[in-house]
Amino acid sequence: MATRQCSRTSCARAAAATLTYVYTDSTVVVGQLSAAAEPHSYDLCAHHADRFTAPRGWDVVHIQTEYVEPEPSTDDLEALARAVREAGRPRPEPAPAFTPPAPVASEPRRGHLRVIADQG
Repeated sequence: MATRQCSRTSCARAAAATLTYVYTDSTVVVGQLSAAAEPHSYDLCAHHADRFTAPRGWDVVHIQTEYVEPEPSTDDLEALARAVREAGRPRPEPAPAFTPPAPVASEPRRGHLRVIADQG
């Protein structure tokens, strides 16, 4: 499942908002969770999005006032069900390993060595 987590250290909650810094305007924008993870943005859970404070002298713009942690989508549930079904399927028996026949020597074996007659 592809649930994004909060970017705050040691927070394991699901992300509910995206935080972006606009350095040229000294502004922090906290809004709806972006569709895809952005390299220069931070995903926050509802708890951290509501309690975020900006650096001194910066403005904070909250585009959304209520941040709700996303529920699992049907795609997530279907992917989980497929994974469980796949794990529960019986595995096919492996094919027996092929063992080539032992070479035939012209003289009988003595211990672990074989004597092969010179044909020259």
